[in-house]
This record gives sequence, C-alpha cells and structure tokens, in this order.
Amino acid sequence: MSKLYGEQHRGFQDEFETRKLADSVESVIVHSEITDEEKAFIESRDMFFISTVDHLGRPSVSYKGGEKGLVKVVDKNTLAFPSYDGNGMFLSAGNITINNKVGILFIDFENPHRLRIYGEATVSNDDPLLTEYEEAQLIVRIKTTEIWINCPRYIHKYKRVETSEYVPQKDTETPLPQWKKLDLFQEMLPSKDQGKADGQGGTITLEELQKYEKRDD
Repeated sequence: MSKLYGEQHRGFQDEFETRKLADSVESVIVHSEITDEEKAFIESRDMFFISTVDHLGRPSVSYKGGEKGLVKVVDKNTLAFPSYDGNGMFLSAGNITINNKVGILFIDFENPHRLRIYGEATVSNDDPLLTEYEEAQLIVRIKTTEIWINCPRYIHKYKRVETSEYVPQKDTETPLPQWKKLDLFQEMLPSKDQGKADGQGGTITLEELQKYEKRDD
C-alpha cells in the first residue's frame, strides 16, 4: 500500500501510463531518515518553502529565509528552524497547531537541485534552540516521514547576490522593515517595536512606502 498515492493520483498515473514508474520512484528514492548527504544540503541552505493547512482546510505556502544553517538537522528524523519577526499574522505557526502535517521544499537555484520533505511539526516558545538563533520568537521542529529528491530539470538557474539586511545578526541592530514605519500602523505595533521608527528615519506615509518599493523598477 502506497503512502504517497491515493486514488486521485492513481487516476492520473493510469491516464498517462506512469503507475509502474511512480511505484518504482516511491520504492527506490522515498525514505524517512535524513542521510548525511541530505543533512549537508539542508544545512547549506539559507531559504526554503513550507506548506501548511489552515483552520478552513486551505493550503498555504510560505517562504522562510535567513543565514546558511537556518535549518538544523537535529537527528536523522528531526529538523528544526526559527520563526522570526514577521507581519504578525503567524500563519505557518498557527496552521501547524491546527494540522501538524507539513511539506518542505529546499532548492538550490545556482546548482539546480531540490529536496522534498513531508513531516509532522510542533511549535514551541521555550525550545532550547531559541538561544542559538538571534531574535528567534519560536522554534519549529519537524519529524520527517517522507524524504526524496525531486528532478531538477525545470529549475531555472539564478545567482545569489546578497543576504537580506533584515536577517538577524549578533551584536547588530536589525533595521525596522519599511512597512513598520507606516504612520497608520504605529499604534498597532507590538510593544517591542513602539517608537523604533523615530530612531530610524521617522514614520512614512503609504505613498512614500510605495515609492520605496518601486525604487528598483
């Protein structure tokens, strides 16, 4: 019995004559434990995508970025990564507490390669790994259930230019994102961000933000 395929998948596989191929792929490359090679690849990444499901059953996909080593391989069945300051919506973290099933996609755009992982996630605000990530608010741990390499043939090659200035760094003040300087949001910001705009150039209007976002067009 396949863990990956249901009758809907089988319908397409039969239509396009790929059932035997799909079964072979699952039996040969899908596994649950992280190999040494996969560990090295995962911990070399500075970004990934995670899919979760919300309270209405809607799928969501989020981009997560940071420094290399953003995701730690704790052991052969466990990944961990930080949740940094965001827009206050906590979509991924909230979704995980509703439905702990997640999917993760790691991609190397410079040397086309990608790794897909399914797993079961938990979120914690007192995980011991919090001290290892500057400004982390939460730690997400994922118990891996299925892991496999995806064909890279449709990955377009892109060159990495620089690390975002907003990635938290030790002994360095992280700049306030421009949208948190909006005058209309000042009274709604969490206490840790109250008044920061005044020390980083002052508040801005929505029109000024739009001009900032278009500066490289």
